[in-house]
Amino acid sequence: MIFNSHIFIFCFLPLVLVLNYTLPFRSLTLVLSVLSYVFYGWANPKWVLLMLTSSYIDYFCGLALAKAGGQRLDGPDLDWLPKGEPRNRAQKVALAVSMTSNLGILGFFKYYDFFVGNVNEVCHAIGLGPEVIRLVHIALPAGVSFYTFVSMSYAIDVYRGVARPLRNPIDFQCYVSLFPHLIAGPIIRYQTVAEQIRHRAFTYEKFARGVAFFSLGLSKKIVLANPMGYVADAAFAAVSLHWWDAWYGLFGYAFQIYFDFSGYSDMAVGLGLMIGFVFMKNFDDPYRAESITDVWRRWHISLSTWLRDYLYVPLGGNQRGPAMTYVNLMTVMLVGGLWHGASWNFVLWGALHGGALAAERLLGSRNPLLRAPHAVRIAVTFVVMNIGWVFFRAASLPDSLRFLESLAGRAAVPPGANAVAALLYAPYLILTFAACAALVWLAPQAWDFTQRLTPIRIAFCLGAFAVSVALLWTQTDSPFLYYQF
Repeated sequence: MIFNSHIFIFCFLPLVLVLNYTLPFRSLTLVLSVLSYVFYGWANPKWVLLMLTSSYIDYFCGLALAKAGGQRLDGPDLDWLPKGEPRNRAQKVALAVSMTSNLGILGFFKYYDFFVGNVNEVCHAIGLGPEVIRLVHIALPAGVSFYTFVSMSYAIDVYRGVARPLRNPIDFQCYVSLFPHLIAGPIIRYQTVAEQIRHRAFTYEKFARGVAFFSLGLSKKIVLANPMGYVADAAFAAVSLHWWDAWYGLFGYAFQIYFDFSGYSDMAVGLGLMIGFVFMKNFDDPYRAESITDVWRRWHISLSTWLRDYLYVPLGGNQRGPAMTYVNLMTVMLVGGLWHGASWNFVLWGALHGGALAAERLLGSRNPLLRAPHAVRIAVTFVVMNIGWVFFRAASLPDSLRFLESLAGRAAVPPGANAVAALLYAPYLILTFAACAALVWLAPQAWDFTQRLTPIRIAFCLGAFAVSVALLWTQTDSPFLYYQF
């Protein structure tokens, strides 16, 4: 089930809201958990079993950490696994089980065929046969990268002493499976919603802001991202393009992925508010960033902070000298690239960002971009991001290289390129492109826009919702881009 579908908007969401505001609070955790599993299993019920397995392993690992530490779950908070104290062997084993199971599930479903395919290519190159190891061609469960990171962070935080394990398995299931953030984030930390699962306020202000968030997010997806998807699809499907057509198509993809993913995040935050939960901000005007370092403070904030806290810092961060700092930055971004997908394109995307982060840190105050005007810093950063988007969007490495040739004006353009250009420059696509640019660089963020809902802003949000719903009838179902991760 997807947020931008008729069955979600007109059936599932009304059912959730009716039950949320009519049932006793003590039953809501169970009801939300069941509804979230229905939401997740709508496309493939078998995926529910995988998520249940992943989350229950971490639930029992949390209990094992408590038992191994001699702690009482109903004891005082100050008595819970003090930070900095050594953990015993049993606690380390419990954490290892959590890490191994989550990474094993993610590795098998997402990376097995990628790894085996590369091994087979090497074997074929040295004459051992075309398929030494058999591929399984298993479907990637929706959102597996997100919920494994959510579930794994719980066990790590319990081990570190910054979170306390839950006695009630239903509460834990609600945390992992809560449908607003389940498929594509934000990647919620347990300690940020633990108290909200037990106690949360339902107010008119929360609900109204939630509706506004949802309306704006839906319009980002339907009105902006989907048309820009047509531009990107036409450009990247072409064999070669004139350089101006290639840049136009690439910027179209930049707008598509931003409004698609930030639209999903806005809808997730809005849905959370409607049922009483407050989630973190996941985007902070990333295309207004002045450096790649600044980009990763603004883009997919829940993932960048997750990688920082659970990978970069444990690797040593910047505490082991400049050389190791650059190695750690590259390692984190390569992992971030692979997290998005099992292909060399994503590895190169991560390497580009890792290299840019390392270069900016190496140059420091000597970076000539720091002395450039504000608008120039933003423009250069946006172009660097777009070079990365080539690898993110193209179907393969050869396709990426061909598209880069078009961007550089070095591609041999066939006569049929004019037909592609006709698709790219349809009047409504040009108008949508201009609207995207204006919203990216001139308009307030949804997070700020919904802070104070005046009558005019309420009317704007409701109008955006009405237009989006009307356009739903003219478009086929279009899943959010990050559903594939």
